[in-house]
Order: sequence, then C-alpha cells, then structure tokens
Amino acid sequence: MFSLTTYPYPTSKSVKEILISSLAAGVLVYLFLIIFQPFGTENFHHPYKYLILFPYTIIFGSSFFASNLLVSRFKDWNITSELLKTVVILFLGSILSYFYNSWFISHVSLSFENYGYMFLYSLAVGIPISTIYILSRYIYLKNIHENIARNIAPKLIDNPLHSTKTILTISVNNSELIISESDFLYVQSMENYCTLYYLDNNTVKKIWLRISLSNILTQVQTHTIKRCHRSYIINLEKVKNIKGNAQGYKLTLPEIDFDIPVSRSFISIIIPQLLHLKR
Repeated sequence: MFSLTTYPYPTSKSVKEILISSLAAGVLVYLFLIIFQPFGTENFHHPYKYLILFPYTIIFGSSFFASNLLVSRFKDWNITSELLKTVVILFLGSILSYFYNSWFISHVSLSFENYGYMFLYSLAVGIPISTIYILSRYIYLKNIHENIARNIAPKLIDNPLHSTKTILTISVNNSELIISESDFLYVQSMENYCTLYYLDNNTVKKIWLRISLSNILTQVQTHTIKRCHRSYIINLEKVKNIKGNAQGYKLTLPEIDFDIPVSRSFISIIIPQLLHLKR
C-alpha cells in the first residue's frame, strides 16, 4: 500500500544549491519577522531594530545549511526523514535564537521556561517557512531530473547502437551460461536469486540463477553493462528512453514493458555513461 511517509524525497549533491536554498530559508524567516512582527516584535523599539533582527537569518540559514549538507551523504531519503530533519533544524535554530535573544536583545536570565517559549516561537515561525522550503526544493530538484532526462532522451532514440561482439561467461554452481554482450538486457535481484533477461534470436528470454547481484556483476560488468540500482544491472546500450522524477531516473528498454529505476547513488555513473555511449 502506498504510504506518503515513505515516499522518496530528493536530496541535493550540489553545495551551491544547498547554500542558496538555505540562505533563502533564512531570508524567509527574516521577512516573516519584519513583515508580520509576531510574538511582541511590534513592541520592540530600537533605532536599529531591523538590523538586530537580521542575525535570525544567519541562525536559521546556517541550521538549514548544516543539516542539508549532512543529509546529502545519505543514499535513501524520504518524506519522514525530511520532516525529522526539519524538526532538528527548528530545534537547533531555537537554541541559537534563545541564546542570541537572551544575551543581546531581552537580557533575561537563562531558564528552561524562557527557552520553552522560544521553542514554541520557532515552531510557529518555522513550520510555515519549512513547508514552503520543502515543497520548493522538491519541485526544483524534480525539475532538474526531468530536464536532464528530456535532453538525453532524443539522443537515445536517434543514435544507433554500437555493435559489440564481447562474449559474457556467467558461472553459477559449476555451470556456465555464455551469451553475447549485445544480447544482454538486464538482471534483477530477488533475495538470493537473480533473474537474467537476454535476447535469443531477437526473442526475450529469462533465466533464474542462484547467485548474488554483486557476484554476477563481477562477471558481466563492461563499459556498457553497469549496476544502476541495488536490485538491477542493465545494458546501457539497450536503453531507448529515460524519464526523470523526484526520485531520480527510470530507463526504458524497448524489449520489456516496465521501466528500470536508477538509484540516486548511481546517477553520477549512469547519466554520464549514457551520454558518452550515445554521442
């Protein structure tokens, strides 16, 4: 059953994008404070009021930046993970804001009660801003994948396949399966078994092999046959279309009736390889 909480959420590998999006989140906090002036801010009178409020931009911007830079190293990320990360950001931001407010603005003594108020204030400001931030980054990163796929797809259709006569030998339990690289389509892993799909006189055949995906990869990997997912190995020469979405990319082989996913951890390998093969 589909669950929104486990729905994949894209993460960015670009430090520049993380920096810009984090700065934008910090600026949103600042604009929220000076436009709506919540939580008694309108009663705070000072000739440099707006300058004094500006450090909240740095506080929350830095919190977003540090958190996003950390999670960019994770391979699997979903909506639940993103929401938990947001809670951590608001918690960190509330702590830094509390010390800044206590020492430089209100000059009150430190106490858990005062911090409790600051945490609630941070939630009230942070939740709507975090919602805008999450949706905006989702759309932005989704569009990046879609645009790259849209640019690559015509090259996959227009350029002919490169003929190859490499022979693949797959050894399993003292037996050998010998096929041509040009006939290899893909391998799908299912627990302790792998299903190999290949062409035999232009007809799709499949065979079940009791072998791990990593083991079969060491026997079939070439400059065109690559692992693209924790459960799939694919012959990139057979790819005729590519689709982009928030999770990454999906590859289409004309011989099969479903798309093969590309894990985010393999994007940096598969996409440049596709471009190179289809020049």
